Amino acid sequence: MITIAEIKLGEDLKPFVNIIRYSFQTVADEFGLTEENNPTNPAFIDLGKLIRLQNEAVCFYKLMVEKKPVGFIAIEESKEEKTTYYIEKVSVLPDFRHKGFGKMLIDFASQQIHNRGGRKISVALINDNLQLKRWYTKLGYKVAGLKNFHRLPFSVCFMAKELA
Repeated sequence: MITIAEIKLGEDLKPFVNIIRYSFQTVADEFGLTEENNPTNPAFIDLGKLIRLQNEAVCFYKLMVEKKPVGFIAIEESKEEKTTYYIEKVSVLPDFRHKGFGKMLIDFASQQIHNRGGRKISVALINDNLQLKRWYTKLGYKVAGLKNFHRLPFSVCFMAKELA
């Protein structure tokens, strides 16, 4: 059985720290990211950071397969644009990839955002991650902009999708 459910305040976040770290480590390895050259990358997230995000009203959801947590997604409302939401830390453990779970998380998050009155979803990713960029494009996202940050060793691609 596959379920997606909200991670409530006070719920143990340690399993999700591990899911995020393991999921993003493959990308960190591919692009040569380290805690020194990209300390904010989710591959290096810690429990304290995840707790702070949840306390700042970022909503967390878990994907469970046979009662085992294998995926994670965060939804954050934009402070600048009232009907824009960000999806972040989309994570599926490597052994569970290519089975449609990532799309399930995105579809679930899209419905949650729509239910909250959201009209646009935005996501940020490494511009050179062409595989991920193609995946989001297949899901209806379009490149909305590129930006270089002096502290990051890559360009950031912002992709967005308008909700009906």
